[in-house]
Amino acid sequence: MAKVLYIDHEKCTGCRLCELVCAVSHDGVSNPARSRIRVLKWEAEGIYIPMTCQQCQDAPCLNVCPVKAISQDEELGRVSVDYNTCIGCRSCVSVCPFGAMNFNTTDRRVLKCDVCDGDPQCVRFCDVKAVDFIEAHDVSIIKSRKAAQRVSDASKKAADL
Repeated sequence: MAKVLYIDHEKCTGCRLCELVCAVSHDGVSNPARSRIRVLKWEAEGIYIPMTCQQCQDAPCLNVCPVKAISQDEELGRVSVDYNTCIGCRSCVSVCPFGAMNFNTTDRRVLKCDVCDGDPQCVRFCDVKAVDFIEAHDVSIIKSRKAAQRVSDASKKAADL
């Protein structure tokens, strides 16, 4: 069964260590702009949301690539870019519904999560487990439990009124 990155934004503290680890792991530089994961921040609200490629089943980036530089690896459950074929047109960046495809102006190439070939470093260094690498079928179980908890909490709150 394929594994996926699971993001629990409620746990994220906004430390951005995942960004730094990703950039160092892939490019050898401590520069968040070169990361394949981005932490979106709403400082005033204290909300931090790590965003990364969702490895879509019917990936828009794959479908729009004019030179077929993007492919799907069923074994690892990821969408990959062949940098030898990529022409840097950025079509993939413009169609990604999650904003997870980026363009590195220094290297003049697109960036996207490759799940570190099955050993994502962002997961390894996230102490609060806001980013985890789990079996794909477990995601729906986790989300169902959280939804059930919210309904239970709302019912208790309503009963107290």
